[in-house]
Amino acid sequence: MEKVIQPAIQSKPRTESSGRLRRFWNNKTLLLMCLPAIAFFIVFAYLPMPGVYLAFIQYNYADGIFKSPFVAFDNFRFLVMNGDLWRLTFNTVAYNLVFIVLGNVLQIFVAILLNELRRKWFKKVAQTLMFLPHFISAVLIGLIAYNILSYDYGLLNHVLASFGMDPVKTYSNAAIWPFIIVFTFLWQSTGYGSIVYFAAIMGLDNEIIEASEIDGANAFQRIIYIIIPWLKPTFIILLLFSLGGILKGNFGLFYNLVGANNTQLYATTDIIETYVFRSLMTNFNFSIGSAVSLYQSVFGFVIVITANWLVKKASPENSLF
Repeated sequence: MEKVIQPAIQSKPRTESSGRLRRFWNNKTLLLMCLPAIAFFIVFAYLPMPGVYLAFIQYNYADGIFKSPFVAFDNFRFLVMNGDLWRLTFNTVAYNLVFIVLGNVLQIFVAILLNELRRKWFKKVAQTLMFLPHFISAVLIGLIAYNILSYDYGLLNHVLASFGMDPVKTYSNAAIWPFIIVFTFLWQSTGYGSIVYFAAIMGLDNEIIEASEIDGANAFQRIIYIIIPWLKPTFIILLLFSLGGILKGNFGLFYNLVGANNTQLYATTDIIETYVFRSLMTNFNFSIGSAVSLYQSVFGFVIVITANWLVKKASPENSLF
């Protein structure tokens, strides 16, 4: 009689789901640390998403959300036809591009300067002085700017008058405000923003720096050929994050410096956030405000996807996804 050989009992392979659960368990501490951020985005980003329906209706208080007339894309058509959308988009994107370019350049410059300082006490004093503007509220910055630039009581016009010069009507001169806003933003954000780049420089192996010094490289050559290439991945990641908000203006800065209802300055200072604020708080037009916000979100999403695709083509290791 032929003997039947039974196959050995094989252990059941670990399923993909069990492997995923094990990875979650192994990283439970990191996941718990992420819970507050996840909860924040769920509550303030995902739960309000049904509110985009307001962009497609003509909302009024009497009828409520679901009984207000559905107007499809009329709110968007209104923005395009009266020219507000193009002005708001241009102002917001232009300001943010200047903020991103000049901001990152100055932050890298400051981080390198801090790294090159040899006296620790002077480095700490410099860090404190440069980080201090970040902790000054936008309201206080607006008050300081008003006391300097006011036509009747401003310090600037008092100084000009002491030299026999005519006073300047700053709050009715739209052409000068882009320079004031950019300067204020850079003054407030450069010191604090340099922390990321300074931390990245601290991660550079000292042996590389020492080897370059032995080879005769001076400080300028170390910066150009070692430090700046080392900061490239950090710069690209911060750039991609910044591009995601390229259509999101700094409402606190613009509102406290300029205000939301100074019609003389709309041409150069009116951005999407101030327009939405004016639509909601002054005109009570929730539908137009929602339409602008939806346009803002979709535009930012497309920019991030496009920028990440371009980075992935040029430098795959530095892309976000």
